[in-house]
Amino acid sequence: MSWHWDPGFLRHYWRHKQLLIFGSKPKLSVIEQTHVTNLASLNSIQSLRLKASRESPGVTQELKSNRLESIAEIENRYDVFDEMKHRFLSFKKHKYLENLECFQNLAIAQAPKFMVIACADSRVCPPRSWDLNQEKLYGSKCGKSGASNGPTETNAALEFAVNTLEVENILVIGHSCCGGIRALMGMEEEVDSSSFIKSWVIVGKNAKLRTKATASKLSFDQQCRNCEKESINCSLLNLLTYPWIKERVERGMLSIHGGYYDFVNCTFEKWTLDYKGSSTNEESGRYLVKDRVFWA
Repeated sequence: MSWHWDPGFLRHYWRHKQLLIFGSKPKLSVIEQTHVTNLASLNSIQSLRLKASRESPGVTQELKSNRLESIAEIENRYDVFDEMKHRFLSFKKHKYLENLECFQNLAIAQAPKFMVIACADSRVCPPRSWDLNQEKLYGSKCGKSGASNGPTETNAALEFAVNTLEVENILVIGHSCCGGIRALMGMEEEVDSSSFIKSWVIVGKNAKLRTKATASKLSFDQQCRNCEKESINCSLLNLLTYPWIKERVERGMLSIHGGYYDFVNCTFEKWTLDYKGSSTNEESGRYLVKDRVFWA
């Protein structure tokens, strides 16, 4: 009888021996496990592709679009900083180096004549609007053009400007299309909210009450414009509640001004608070202004 080698005999023999010795199925080797896992992953990918093709031909396109959008966002982000870099280098070349002595003096000390309180709105930038060098102004950008006696960074800036820098003028600037004023005018009084925005704009409630009392028959947009200017005057009165500001105003060492910047028509209106004819009484809140000018 001839003998033939069976390649599978040894494999079956050892598998049978393992069953007899260990009494259970043999564990897969690392290579076999990897092979099975790869097969499962391949099957999963194939099933997802089949599912995507069954559901909609736009799924693949949507994935490609999302990837392209992500790449575009990254490129745009770098483009923004690249633009900032060029603008900074342009500032250094045309402003800093051409006025090197001025900037060297600023490194030693600052002595501005004006403190400007303006809105944080990106459309309002006093130095750019007036084309002033930065040594002329000491500024504070707050949420909206309001100055109220309370524990805020604006108060600290006021104290430093008046008592340390001894500025001669404080200018509070409001502006057209103010989002804070629109929020204030459209806010329901009875709504109780923990929103930071409400806590922020409610500072101008007196300006809103004055506007409602004098301009209630006007359109909402006209009321907002009225309130934008009224909030400036309320801020001027609020400044007089700081004892060290009031003292310097009384002694003629400090003047308080209001300004309204209409960036839609590029006009500016300025006026000065008449201290002698004004009152900080919470109920009356009377104020008089003088030296009103209009730049157009």
